[in-house]
Amino acid sequence: MIVTLTPNPSLDRTITVDELLVGEVHRARGLHIDAGGKGVNVSRALAANGLSTMVVMPASGAPALEFSSRLDDDGVPHDYIALEGAVRTNITIVDAEGTTTKINEPGRASTAADAAAMLDAVDRHIADATWVVGCGSLPPGIEGDLYVGLIDRARARGVHVAIDTSGTALRKAVAARPDLIKPNHEELEELVGTPLPTLHDVLEAARRLVAGGIGAVVVSLGEHGALAVDATNAVHASAVVSHPQSTVGAGDCLLAGVLAAIERGSSLEDALSTGVRWGAAAVALPGSTVPSPGDLSLATVSVSLQMPLDLNLATS
Repeated sequence: MIVTLTPNPSLDRTITVDELLVGEVHRARGLHIDAGGKGVNVSRALAANGLSTMVVMPASGAPALEFSSRLDDDGVPHDYIALEGAVRTNITIVDAEGTTTKINEPGRASTAADAAAMLDAVDRHIADATWVVGCGSLPPGIEGDLYVGLIDRARARGVHVAIDTSGTALRKAVAARPDLIKPNHEELEELVGTPLPTLHDVLEAARRLVAGGIGAVVVSLGEHGALAVDATNAVHASAVVSHPQSTVGAGDCLLAGVLAAIERGSSLEDALSTGVRWGAAAVALPGSTVPSPGDLSLATVSVSLQMPLDLNLATS
C-alpha cells in the first residue's frame, strides 16, 4: 500500500473560459470540482489504476464531508486529522488554449501539535505500507521539519519515502535523504540555488543530489517531459498530447505512475515511462481529473537513455 500525507489539502475549482483578460468580466464555459492537494491527487491516480492507497490529511466539518463524498466516489480510502479550517479552496482558470492560471489559498494557521497529529495518523497505516509519500505545501505555522519527521518514522519501520514539495520544506527533506524526490524544473533550480537552462544542467544537478544520498530524483519538465536519475541510471521521457485540457495535477499523476511501476518491480526506465504516460494522460483530461486505464492511450511516450543534453528548457 502507498500512504500519502497531504498537510495542506484543497477543494480544487477549475473554471474554463474562452480567454482570460485581466480586469474584465468573464462567463465560465465550465466548472470542475475535485478533491485536491498533491498527495490526494497521487492517491486518486493510484486508486483509479487499481493500486492500494490511503489518504491521510487534516479536515473537519462540512469540507471533510464534501471531501469524503468525492473520495468515496473515487474509491479512495482516507483518514482525517480533525483540524477545523484545514481544507483550502484553490481556483484554477483554464483558457481555450489550455493556459492555466492558479490562485491558491495559503491554508490554515497550524501548530507543532497539528504536525505531530499528522505524523501519528500516518503511523496508523504505516505497518501496511511499502511507500509513504509526503506531498505539497505546508500550511502556515508548520516548518519543513514535518517531512523530516515523516522520513525518520518511515525509515525506522523499513518503509520507503517519496517527497514532493518545494522551498524550505524540500531543502530540509533532502537533508534527511528520502528514497525519492520529485521536484519540477523551477523547484530544482531553487533547491540547488542556480539556473538550470538545459537538460544537461538538470541531469548534473540530479546526479549531485543522488551522490548526496537521495535514492532517486525525478524531475518534471512540463512540455519537455521528465528526467529520472538514480545511482546507476539516468533516463529522459517525453510525451505528445494531441488535445491538452488542463495541466492541474499532471505532476502528481506522474509521481503516482512512477511509484505504481516501482511497486511492480519495474526498472527506472519503465517507471519513468509509466509516470510520463500517466501525467500526459492527465493533461488530456479536464480540471484535476486523474487518468484511469482507459485514458492511458491518450498520450504517445518516447523514452531515451541517450538524452538530448543540449535541450533548451526555456523554449516553448
